[in-house]
Amino acid sequence: MRALHAGLSLVSLVALWQAGTVVFAPPPYLVPSPAAVASALAARPGFFVEHGLVTLTEVLAGLLAGSIFGAAVAFGVAALPRFGQFVWPAILILQALPVFVLAPILVLWLGFGMASKVAMATIIIFFPVASAFADGLRRTDRAILDAASLTEATHWQTLVRIRMPLALPSLVSGLRVAAPLAPLGAVVGEWVGASAGLGFVMVQANARMQTPTVFAAMAVLAALTVALRLGVDRLTAGLAPWAPESSSASLNPFRRRSQKS
Repeated sequence: MRALHAGLSLVSLVALWQAGTVVFAPPPYLVPSPAAVASALAARPGFFVEHGLVTLTEVLAGLLAGSIFGAAVAFGVAALPRFGQFVWPAILILQALPVFVLAPILVLWLGFGMASKVAMATIIIFFPVASAFADGLRRTDRAILDAASLTEATHWQTLVRIRMPLALPSLVSGLRVAAPLAPLGAVVGEWVGASAGLGFVMVQANARMQTPTVFAAMAVLAALTVALRLGVDRLTAGLAPWAPESSSASLNPFRRRSQKS
């Protein structure tokens, strides 16, 4: 059912796009038709697959590194409050910097290869994961902590056996928010300087006014982003079994849950 709804949404979007190009007849170099974009994809499928795999590799590496680094920093902030007082303000300052400011610096430091793109994706993934997990660790029910204080549990035992498991739903939420952002970091890095990847394809095609190619690269990137989000949903589905989600909530977070009379 979820796949059916997604398919209907995609078909509706493409139909509106096609209708808009027919009614308003914009120049093809401004807004190409879906047929023109499909032709661009069909003309060089191997080209888009090759560059898509480069971007996908950067995204997956950044997602893995950013998730591990973000969760580790959040855990360190909860375990060592003084460490958090020193580190968290610096993290907030870095988070306030636009990614377009960091991208040229990372390319300058790490070069035009894959390392700078992975670093960009890592930075973008790090902030939502660290913020969500740290918030979950801070918001442990006080009654549970009071009950734990009546036992002989140490600070570390309480953190690992109580606070961390209860914060896993927050970590899952952070990962789901971060997953669609990872391609943004990789593509921004490719825009600044690269020799391969979907961002590189967009920059080169845009300079040549090959708008259908730009839209085709965007379509491939959108497909990778959706697949990445679905993959994260699948991998994190059993991470917090004590906090299950309804199928309707995962499909549409704005849909109200039905109430039993």
